[in-house]
Amino acid sequence: MRRRAFLRSAAVAAGGAVVLPRSVWAMSPVAPIDRILRGAVVYDGTGAPPIEADVALAGDRIAAVGPRLPSTGAEVIDLRGLALAPGFIDIHSHSDLVLLVNPRAESKIRQGVTTEVVGQDGGSIGPWSDAAFERVRASYRERHGIEIDFRDLAGFFARLEREPAAVNLASMIGAGSVRSYVVGEDDRPATPEELERMVALVEAALAAGACGLSSGLEYTPGAFADLDELVALARPLRGRGLPYASHMRNEDDRLFAAVEEAIAVGRHAGVPVQVSHLKAQGERNWWKAGPVLGMIESARAAGVDVMFDRYPYIAYSTGLSNLFPVWSRDGGTRAFLARLSDPAVEPRIRRAVLAKIEQLGSWDAVQVTGTGSDAFAWARGRRLGQLAAERGREPYDLLLEIIIGDENRTGMVGFGMAEENTERILSHPLAMVCSDGSALAPYGPLSEGTPHPRSYGTFPRVLGHYVRERRAMPLETAIHKMTGMPAKRLRLAGRGVIAPGSFADLVAFDPDTVADRATFEAPHQYPAGIPHVWVNGVQVLRDGEHTGARPGRVVRPG
Repeated sequence: MRRRAFLRSAAVAAGGAVVLPRSVWAMSPVAPIDRILRGAVVYDGTGAPPIEADVALAGDRIAAVGPRLPSTGAEVIDLRGLALAPGFIDIHSHSDLVLLVNPRAESKIRQGVTTEVVGQDGGSIGPWSDAAFERVRASYRERHGIEIDFRDLAGFFARLEREPAAVNLASMIGAGSVRSYVVGEDDRPATPEELERMVALVEAALAAGACGLSSGLEYTPGAFADLDELVALARPLRGRGLPYASHMRNEDDRLFAAVEEAIAVGRHAGVPVQVSHLKAQGERNWWKAGPVLGMIESARAAGVDVMFDRYPYIAYSTGLSNLFPVWSRDGGTRAFLARLSDPAVEPRIRRAVLAKIEQLGSWDAVQVTGTGSDAFAWARGRRLGQLAAERGREPYDLLLEIIIGDENRTGMVGFGMAEENTERILSHPLAMVCSDGSALAPYGPLSEGTPHPRSYGTFPRVLGHYVRERRAMPLETAIHKMTGMPAKRLRLAGRGVIAPGSFADLVAFDPDTVADRATFEAPHQYPAGIPHVWVNGVQVLRDGEHTGARPGRVVRPG
């Protein structure tokens, strides 16, 4: 279907354009109208059908929405033939410190993302111990020439307010970061005194503007937390309406138990639950997707406010160490690497890794994305099975060489999910869209390696592949999952909708051509069909080119 026909069919009902009364849409602006976005088909972010309308901007706000608004001397931007939506909110992002490395946020802005929600998988910017702070500071000083002068979320927020990025940023507080600060990297329960300190740190982060609590229960030291600890850390969310977001303890063979645990945290703490990047990983577990969705629906019917997010790909991305059992990573990187060379425990580790590979299907289901050392640049972008065959090595032995030599700084992509399940999960009424990626660029330090293409293609892939090509959901539904839903979930007032008084975070795109271009083999490619993006009323993307503007703000729950 051609673009104009698509837009016309979307905007026309009962023989005419769907236009709400001017009295509903217009408002008296608090500042003079300085721009009119003319003639787009407007998707307001609520999931409602689109309308043909103009949108007037006054400063950082939307001043009016309606048909044929008078320009009264304002700049007029012709958007006829395009869809206009609220800027996309990436509810699970890892852009954190990369916004200091390249504040233009290239790969996200060009997808239409205007707000990044970071502090995910249990890992946030602080609180950092003295040792952790020195490690981070030395790394960013040496690699990027950037001075880190903060050690918690409040300090990070203050830095971004002084040195803004092109996108807005909201952050959760990471349960794993809090545990690392108080308890350390060891596998042991927190003492009552330690747990009290951890709860106080969560409360302080929420007071500073954190939008929830995240856990990463497949990672250390977050994996060492038991249910009681997670419930205690989540309780400060009660009354705030903010979620406990969990990268669950398992996403494959023990998926059901992991979902039950996440729901139990919400039930016992009395808080909403956000299951991060919901999946059924490994072919032998693909059948579990339907029952897991049923579990979530049942829990919600029983009174637990549980929802989830997902990225539109069949491969996940994580550290290469995730192939190894959690117990082998007890105590941090130094202890982990020592165990890999210990003949007393290495055979047990080998058996666990081989079982993980069997669950994934083969060694070629693992692709190295990036390495900390250039000495292992030969592994970047390569499948481990193919690489081992070329080098005449056993795949496990090659894996050990890389992870030990690279000092556990290696990333990977794992191909483990079914396309049918991906579509089913994304289109579910309780699902939101996330990238689980970060703001990258095809130039400079953020162009290194072969990262997961989701950092460049998530949102246009949903709009192009799943909406236009697969017809998995209506366009207004997909936009709602990227805008109004996450804004409401995180209480981001004035974001995620096109309405008078809301912040002017906006994306104009062509529904007929919007598409992802990034691939697993060549991920550093911008998408197509997204010519314009505004953040807080400032145009950051114009005719497909970055303007260099950096109007992003720290966004706190309201």
